[in-house]
Amino acid sequence: MIPTALELVQGYRAKTISPVEATREALAAIESHEGAANAFVLVDAEGALAAAKASEARWHAGQPLGPGDGVPTSIKDALWTRGWPTLRGSWLIDEAGPWEEDAPAVARLRETGAVLLGKTTTPEYSWKGVTDSPRYGVTRNPWDPATTAGGSSGGSAAAVALGMGVWSVGTDAGGSVRIPAGFTGTVALKPTYGLIPAFPPSPFGTLAHPGPMTRTVADTAALMDVITGFDARDWAAMPTPSASFLTALDDGVAGLRVAFSPTLGFVRNDPEVDAAVRAAVTVLADAGARVEEVDPGFADPLEAFHILWFSGAAKVLEAYGEAVDGRVDPGLRRVAATGASFSASDYLDATAVRMRLGELMGRFHQRYDVLVTPTLPLPAFAAGRDVPEGWPSPDWASWTPYTYPFNMTQQPAVSVPCGFTSAGLPIGLQIVGPRHADATVLRVGRAYEVATEWHRRTPELIAQGAR
Repeated sequence: MIPTALELVQGYRAKTISPVEATREALAAIESHEGAANAFVLVDAEGALAAAKASEARWHAGQPLGPGDGVPTSIKDALWTRGWPTLRGSWLIDEAGPWEEDAPAVARLRETGAVLLGKTTTPEYSWKGVTDSPRYGVTRNPWDPATTAGGSSGGSAAAVALGMGVWSVGTDAGGSVRIPAGFTGTVALKPTYGLIPAFPPSPFGTLAHPGPMTRTVADTAALMDVITGFDARDWAAMPTPSASFLTALDDGVAGLRVAFSPTLGFVRNDPEVDAAVRAAVTVLADAGARVEEVDPGFADPLEAFHILWFSGAAKVLEAYGEAVDGRVDPGLRRVAATGASFSASDYLDATAVRMRLGELMGRFHQRYDVLVTPTLPLPAFAAGRDVPEGWPSPDWASWTPYTYPFNMTQQPAVSVPCGFTSAGLPIGLQIVGPRHADATVLRVGRAYEVATEWHRRTPELIAQGAR
């Protein structure tokens, strides 16, 4: 069983395990499974062990820097990390740097004494919902390497699933922490926009949220305590939370008003996904939640999302001019060309759709504390593809209709594992709350987690390594 971050910190405090031991175990997992998973683009074993030794000394002296001191952690290669290149899966970025500044979440991790292991894989400029890039190749699912880990934070999801560090920080502009969490049986939160500051700004604008990626809801709450907090570089950064996300995490769901929407009114699910999610909702009802099956009442906002998304892709490539050639992911070039054709009026129309959706969901949450849906309508499909074989659309967002609407509204949403298909692939449950109700979303996820055992399952790659 892979230890959680909370278990590690408890062990450090009791001196039953050291940060050096935990870091060596994480590095051993990377050595064992990286060849099959392709989760990392950079591993700094020497730096990680040095940081772990410094953490061990602090714990022995009874002077840890913070609640994450000594926790092995990885960073998606979309977040600036001082001293390491941030190449975003692209040949367009000069590896020489300089790399002199941390993103806010990375800075907070250093301040708490976390052990930074390295950078994880992402598709080029995090543009799609799977993880492969011309620069670093295909990232694969720990439960079945023939299938995708999802994306765009697929490397982070694969890393935490395989014990390659217990924490990771990803980004989510259309589902990019929740999609890979759903496909890999892990936990990921897209928080309320601004709760985790971001710098530099994403080319996809205010759709993009940094987010914690872990194996349990409790570890997600613990990581939120570290990486939230005001940062002056982010004009939208919210004040530092006044209470720990762990404080009310185990308060349960008795009396909470849960809206269950199995399809959002417009999605068709794989039958095994549908069955697992319905069973998960029954668990919440048995725990005392007041569950009502009801749709929020909005039409699929995919067209508006595509205008916002493709416009961001166009701005990404615009800066490189004639350097955009065969080295660039052809799918990214395609959507960027489409995005370049949109007018300011098109963008404002899409923004108006976004604002109406936000109003609708704000009113909806006056009646319901949370909304529960599948994370994804289907299990992981073949690795190296943007969409499942035979899919009617070439666009990745067409197969992830439960995630991007809540980037448009900037609401918190967590994905937790809720079962497996007959082929052994994970299924995810998404819990969405009103803006600023991140603690409630985590509380519901935690209540489900303690009532079930799905998060305790071991990925097939680990099982193969043990044989």
